[in-house]
This record gives sequence, C-alpha cells and structure tokens, in this order.
Amino acid sequence: MKQIFSFFICLLLVQFGMTQTVVKDSAQKAKEDSIKMKKLEAILTYPLINAGTFSGVVPVSNPDEIPDPSLNYKLLFELVDNNKATEEKDINHGLTEICRIINLHVASGIPVKNITPIIVVHAAALRSFYINAIYQNKYKVDNPNIAIVDELIKKTGARFIACGQAMNFFDVPREEMIPQVKVSLTAQTVLSHYQLIGYKLYEIRDDK
Repeated sequence: MKQIFSFFICLLLVQFGMTQTVVKDSAQKAKEDSIKMKKLEAILTYPLINAGTFSGVVPVSNPDEIPDPSLNYKLLFELVDNNKATEEKDINHGLTEICRIINLHVASGIPVKNITPIIVVHAAALRSFYINAIYQNKYKVDNPNIAIVDELIKKTGARFIACGQAMNFFDVPREEMIPQVKVSLTAQTVLSHYQLIGYKLYEIRDDK
C-alpha cells in the first residue's frame, strides 16, 4: 500500500512539475510575442486606412514579385464574424482584416482607383453594423465600425451588402442598420454574381 501511495505521490509531483513548466513556457512565449509585436508596430505603415494595428503593412524592400498596377482589382469580401462579447468597443476584426488586404494592395503599388471592394455582410457580422443608438443600447459603447465604413466608402467606393436571409434569422431589422449597408435577398446570389463577373473572393472568418 505504501508503495502504491508513493507511486501516486511521485506521479503528482511529475505532473505538477510539468504544469509549472507549461505555465512558465506559456508566459515566456507571451512575453516574446509582446516584444515582437511592439517591434512590428514601430515599422507598420497604413497606406490608405488605419483600422488598428492589425490593418498595418510591414514594408518590404525591393520585392521580386510586383502586381500589375494597370489591372482592375475587384475584391469581394465575405464578412461573417462578430467580435467576442468583451470586444464591442473594438472595430470588427474581420473589417480590420479587409482594411489590411486593401492596404496591402495599395502598398504594392496598385492605384486606389483600380481597387473595387464589395463587402458582403451576413451571419453574426450584421451586429457590427447597427446604427449608433442601437449599438449603444446593446453594448453601452459607440459603434466603432461606422467611421471605418464611411472611410472605406469615401476612399475606395466600397459597397456593403447585407444578406436579407441572415437579417431575418439574426433578428436585425433594416431600420436598425446603418444606411450605408444595402440589403440583398441573400448573400449567396451576391457572392455568385460578383464572382461570375470577375471578382476575387476573400472569406473573412475567424477559422481562416
């Protein structure tokens, strides 16, 4: 019995030591990531739109592959995710990613006039496009997405199109959404239509 008890004590000690090592390693990695992020933040540029740190571009000297700036870059974005419950004060992370992709095109030498973004909004992402009064009532903060939407429209002529099916399912009435977002019967036909006329689809979701 004593031998069995000793065995379990040893096993617990080993597991405790491993747990301490994992916690220590995680803390060290978090510290290293934080240092790396601060270094990146110091050199990031925002060629067109600043939608937060993660919309920035790291400069690259003398790239070998350069896109043709004379082409029309027709960009179709499918935005489906909303921020976590504790992040309502932040710009929708998917919207930030859309701004990053557009910034990357501009940083690559493509004129803004040759960039045409279409943003298809459905699923939980609809909640990022409430008018400010509704957003304040639900989340107790101003809607941080409205200014970015306005900037994208002003600078690129971006179109925002919401899915009428998702609006019904997620109970987001048209009158509660900002008027900059237009409404379609379904996101599916918007996605198929624009791809058929040459738009490049970017699926903007957390699991991508």
